[in-house]
Amino acid sequence: MDLNNQDHFRSFYKLMLVLGIVFVAFNLRPAITSVGPVIGSIRDDVGLSNWSAGILTSLPLIAFSFMSPLVPKLGHRYTNERALVLGLVLLTIGILVRSVTWAFLLFSGTLFAGMGIAILNVLLPSVIKDKFPTKVPFMTSVYSTAMGTFAAIASGLSVPIAFGLNLGWEAALLVWAIPSVMAIIIWFYLIWKDEKNETTQMAYVQSRGNRMWRSPLAWQVASFMGLQSFTFYVTISWLPEILHDYGVSLQTAGWMLSFTQFIGLPTSFFVPVIAGRFTTQRWIALVLCLTAFAGYGGLLIGTSNTTMVISIILIGLALGGIFPLALALLGMRARTARQAAELSGMAQAFGYLLAAVGPTLIGYLYDLAGNWEVPLITLMITTLLVASFGMGAGRNKYVLDDVGEKTGS
Repeated sequence: MDLNNQDHFRSFYKLMLVLGIVFVAFNLRPAITSVGPVIGSIRDDVGLSNWSAGILTSLPLIAFSFMSPLVPKLGHRYTNERALVLGLVLLTIGILVRSVTWAFLLFSGTLFAGMGIAILNVLLPSVIKDKFPTKVPFMTSVYSTAMGTFAAIASGLSVPIAFGLNLGWEAALLVWAIPSVMAIIIWFYLIWKDEKNETTQMAYVQSRGNRMWRSPLAWQVASFMGLQSFTFYVTISWLPEILHDYGVSLQTAGWMLSFTQFIGLPTSFFVPVIAGRFTTQRWIALVLCLTAFAGYGGLLIGTSNTTMVISIILIGLALGGIFPLALALLGMRARTARQAAELSGMAQAFGYLLAAVGPTLIGYLYDLAGNWEVPLITLMITTLLVASFGMGAGRNKYVLDDVGEKTGS
């Protein structure tokens, strides 16, 4: 292969690699965010209570929690690229299985989809660090923005597909197998090119011992990750129902949830970049959390269209920035790649277990109270807790320094 052909191959390979990362990011949220706008229809067709309907959003988070510590071993044994394909296959199977009006398949398919997304969640940052070591903040911004874009699109299209086209909620969930299959095709190509050209692949660094679990700073990062996920998944699960109870049509409520996520795309892109320019991120966490607090408070005190729109804008801006900030902190609070890997596994395992409580708890509180006041007050309290842990996690310190390890190996 002459020099020009080599340059052409590298350029095309990098382009396909970026495309592969973007398509994986496309698949990180639609299987979850597509449920919220049609959750009332699913509940009625399958015969679920509000709290059990909330489990449909909680199950993927439970899968995130128990799968996250296992994923590094998959990446280490089979390479990150092959493990990504495995995650995409599990996600596709889950989407297909749950698009059937039977409670067992609905819940089991949702669990499979969650397991697939868990693999993608953990390995995608590792792939970015391996393939783009000098552009981690920028590529994190790219994939978090791509993730947020398709999450918003999925929320907005669910009701038009289900009711506008009269295809039912089953089709509204099934359609998201398409980007998953496309991502599988792209990554099969990348794996084939890697093997054909003997491209070096990264083995995921395995964790040593339980030292990370004894770091107070690591627990603050994990709690920040978990509580912000609590608020996000509660919002995408129940915001359409809240707005519908306030007099908004289901289709409009679905698009308002979509708008909530679209309005957060600028903060999703810029927050990681801004966070990387400062040694402390405490003020960023505080501003974002106070913005979310004001948004949920607005929904609590007023039901006018103006109040709802302003509240949704505030919530969208805040949630759009808090999650990428949590992702950025996983790397910024670690001194080495090994520490970052351990912190990521711990934060996602504990954090998503905490987040899994959210949709079911809020549904249960609504069943008990018969209104949305208590759930909204709970969300406001949660945002204050997110701010508290964000102030701790945002300090210019490193995990494991407080348990006697400074450099790692």
